[in-house]
Amino acid sequence: MVNIIWVVMTVVGIVFAMINGTMEAVNKAVFEGAKSAVTICIGLLSVLVFWLGLMKIAEEAGLLKKLVNLFLPVIRKLFPEIPEGHPSMGFILSNMMANLFGLGNAATPLGIKAMEHLKELSGNKDYPSRSMVTFLVLNTAAITLIPTTVISIRMTYKSANPTEIVGVTLLAQVVAMIGALWIDRIFYKRRVKKGREHK
Repeated sequence: MVNIIWVVMTVVGIVFAMINGTMEAVNKAVFEGAKSAVTICIGLLSVLVFWLGLMKIAEEAGLLKKLVNLFLPVIRKLFPEIPEGHPSMGFILSNMMANLFGLGNAATPLGIKAMEHLKELSGNKDYPSRSMVTFLVLNTAAITLIPTTVISIRMTYKSANPTEIVGVTLLAQVVAMIGALWIDRIFYKRRVKKGREHK
């Protein structure tokens, strides 16, 4: 569906440019956009490789394992349906750690694996389980200590102080996560209440 939307938008834009005689501006924008995309990608790649390296060092030093053990009691309370020792818990915690260090690209495959295990745990139903919804909320409103992507983009465009957003971003993420989990709990309690009323 997204591919169709992009094709329609592109075709409409080209047709509109042809009608208004602005094809030259469109061509210029295409080449400038491609150039900017390559520049941003190279900048993101360098920062991503750096933090992936640090994460690997942290993993080898046992820091990630300690962080996982630190967050495990909290995660168990958020996901009471997941049995102890289930593999989905490991993927959820790994996803959280990757997001915590600003490694969104590394967190995505871990999140997908966690969702696959959670779906199996729910009996492969066509609708998401409570744990799946909670994990999606947790992943979407994840807290990132160092927003590497934004810092990299700011560095690419010659920001005077690329890291000045860290404090404000962290505060906004904490508020967002608390709000998201609170809303998740409200809707869950309502669904449980409705289920009891229908019985």
